[in-house]
Amino acid sequence: MDLYQILVAYNPAWTVREIIFFVFVFIAALLLARHLLRQERIRLSQAISGLFLLTFLAIVFGSTVFTRMPTGQHQYELELFWSWKLVAKGNRFMLQENLLNLLLLFPAGILLPWVWGRKVHVWQGLLIGMGISLMIELCQLVLGRGLFEWDDIVHNGLGCMAGCILCTCFLYRGRNEGDGTQ
Repeated sequence: MDLYQILVAYNPAWTVREIIFFVFVFIAALLLARHLLRQERIRLSQAISGLFLLTFLAIVFGSTVFTRMPTGQHQYELELFWSWKLVAKGNRFMLQENLLNLLLLFPAGILLPWVWGRKVHVWQGLLIGMGISLMIELCQLVLGRGLFEWDDIVHNGLGCMAGCILCTCFLYRGRNEGDGTQ
């Protein structure tokens, strides 16, 4: 499956209700960012990256929860690393799923240092990614729109952490934290 097919398969069209909801949330975030900018509590780069992060997370939640059809069942897999057991048995589809889950929150990890305007520690990137993923998984479980699994939480957290590491290394290489010196 090529990248275009993956994007089309995992990102069905949004309903009018979903679009309206996102527009209201985005406008609220835009007004908050404007207010914080006027009070000089954040920089313009933080406001812009925060809005990008919000948009990215809306797309992620849309593709993983809200545009999926409810199954009427609350499905879960509570065995940790069950997917890797299948990969070890030669299941290529599960390997693809695991790799996609590692990549899912990688862009969020790249945006976090920009949003915070400072270095993001490895453990912070991991915990934030796992927290976002836990929200996704709980929504899937409660709404009956997917499989709750610990593996996805771990994979998404690792992907977010990797994005934070990459961005932090790129933005802050050779600088001491906080003082901006080289």
